[in-house]
Amino acid sequence: MQNKDFVEELEWRGMIHTIMPGAKEQLCKEMTTAYLGIDPTADSLHIGHLVGVMILKHFQLCGHRPIALIGGATGMIGDPSGKSQERNLLDEATLRHNQEAIKRQLSKLLDFDSDADNRALLVNNYDWTKDITFLDFAREIGKLITVNYMMAKDSVKKRFNGEGDGMSFTEFTYQLLQGYDFLHLYQEYGCKVQLGGADQWGNITTGTELIRRKLGSDQEAFAITCPLITKADGTKFGKTESGNVWLDPRYTSPYKFYQFWLNVSDEDAKRYIKIFTLLDRQTIEQLIAEHDTAPHLRTLQKRLAEEITCMIHSREDWQRAVEASSILFGGATSEALHRLDEQTLLQVFEGVPQFRISAAELGAFIDIAAERTSIFPSKGECRKMIQGGGVSLNKEKVTDPMQQVGTDDLIAGKYLLVQRGKKNYYLITVE
Repeated sequence: MQNKDFVEELEWRGMIHTIMPGAKEQLCKEMTTAYLGIDPTADSLHIGHLVGVMILKHFQLCGHRPIALIGGATGMIGDPSGKSQERNLLDEATLRHNQEAIKRQLSKLLDFDSDADNRALLVNNYDWTKDITFLDFAREIGKLITVNYMMAKDSVKKRFNGEGDGMSFTEFTYQLLQGYDFLHLYQEYGCKVQLGGADQWGNITTGTELIRRKLGSDQEAFAITCPLITKADGTKFGKTESGNVWLDPRYTSPYKFYQFWLNVSDEDAKRYIKIFTLLDRQTIEQLIAEHDTAPHLRTLQKRLAEEITCMIHSREDWQRAVEASSILFGGATSEALHRLDEQTLLQVFEGVPQFRISAAELGAFIDIAAERTSIFPSKGECRKMIQGGGVSLNKEKVTDPMQQVGTDDLIAGKYLLVQRGKKNYYLITVE
């Protein structure tokens, strides 16, 4: 085992909300197995899942064995915690597809494949619940936990007190199913700790209670939860106007992913760099001090965006994202612009004025900029600005208004980028 103490490591990072008495002692005593549940409702994790995944990562780095549990069975029901509506239920084929995709993403952060004693495990609770009959479950599990106990949980109370459309029996049984997972993993793998978000405390403690009632009061099982991450303004972390920030590049490109972290507030960056990177305490304190002396340089955001983009995507993706960002905000070269793929190009220049022309309309630059489009109100103004050195085409200065523009100049085979002055960009799509 490494010398790092898991609880201490999480505490200075601000990643512990509640810890059950005895949990810290258990982790100091021996290599311990813990699990964290992941909802498989999509075939990609999003950054809201990352807190839990980072906790599993730290757990493994501290010498313990992490289990990532894909909630195939519970995903078919829907957890009422923190939600006021029931959610759509998934079929088995979709769940299996999602599970494989999630495992690929987790493999970037957790060691599943080595021969180490604490290599990670991936399990799906559908595998041990699909064959249980309702009668068996009611008799073996249902009788151990009273309705009074279940009703006392905050997640249940809120729904009974008028949040949303009430609660179905299906959802009411969720905490029993999650408790049964803990019992199964306890018996099968000696799993003594369940990790989760603060909103899971009620479900997790149902599991610890179930273990004691089923196997004896001397059985030790523990709960550790992390705070729910919000933004400094109190709004939900991880959501943008266009929805979730996904880890899969098909849904959120590395450029957009990088931009999300680059644009967080100073206050958020100070918290997020502790939670979402593996940088040590000294390095982080140094970065924060450096950032505070010159906040306008956004040192913290840049390092946060670098660390997390390299970890989830790759160093090459991070370099491309930095290069793409500098096209809009710095003195990037024409070569850098031509290296952009179409998706990133459109994302970089999202929101700039756009024009469409046909390939037949290509020709003299002045005609394109002042007649085929309205980048300049007149040819005279276009000439004047070119003479003053204030016009660029694809990041190269235009020196001659009659410069011929042809299909060889197109970026990604169909775009022209005109820059007028320092900050005004125009994107022309050639069809």
